[in-house]
Amino acid sequence: MLALLHTSPVHVPVFDALRDADHPGLALRHLVHEDLLVRARSGGPGSVAADVGAVLTEAAVGGAAAVLCTCSTIGAVAERAGKAVGIPVLRVDRPMAAVAAKARTVVVVAALKSTLEPTVALIREEAAGRAPRIRTVLADGAWERFEAGDRAGYLAAVVARVDTVTGADVIVLAQASMADAAGPTAHGVPVLSSPRPGLSAAAAVALAGGLGGDGRS
Repeated sequence: MLALLHTSPVHVPVFDALRDADHPGLALRHLVHEDLLVRARSGGPGSVAADVGAVLTEAAVGGAAAVLCTCSTIGAVAERAGKAVGIPVLRVDRPMAAVAAKARTVVVVAALKSTLEPTVALIREEAAGRAPRIRTVLADGAWERFEAGDRAGYLAAVVARVDTVTGADVIVLAQASMADAAGPTAHGVPVLSSPRPGLSAAAAVALAGGLGGDGRS
């Protein structure tokens, strides 16, 4: 069984649909903790480390072979906490970052400022000695629409911001909730999102029985 740590309930049907399409039969357990993102935004990701560890312990006790953290803001915290708990924890955005890190110029687009720094750090980590040029941009007004439940308006704001990006070899959508805004821009620049590759990586670990305790196997 694969557990998923979410900070918004909107991710539940998205990952259920991806599971049904790509990994039929894989058991998922959704753990939704919206408060983690709220507190990580105000106090920094490290401020929720203990609570993230408690959620991961709950997942392990409940029989999860691995955990996928779908929140980019707390992804690094979850990976570190997983080592202490003894369960593989994967960041949903790591496979996407590995692809982006091969490009010369990467533009990271986010609706939430707290997501930018962790995403840039992850791309640099995955670059493994290469030095891609990374720029960041915010989709102004998008997160307010997300919080208001206006998903169509949220995605429209993201797409509008993505379409203004120039000089990029690849564009990264920093949040899993932005996935439906992915697709080539009007200029033909590829736009990467995290849910599908992230779930595939986590499914492989879970189906292998939780091998690879650092979450990177």
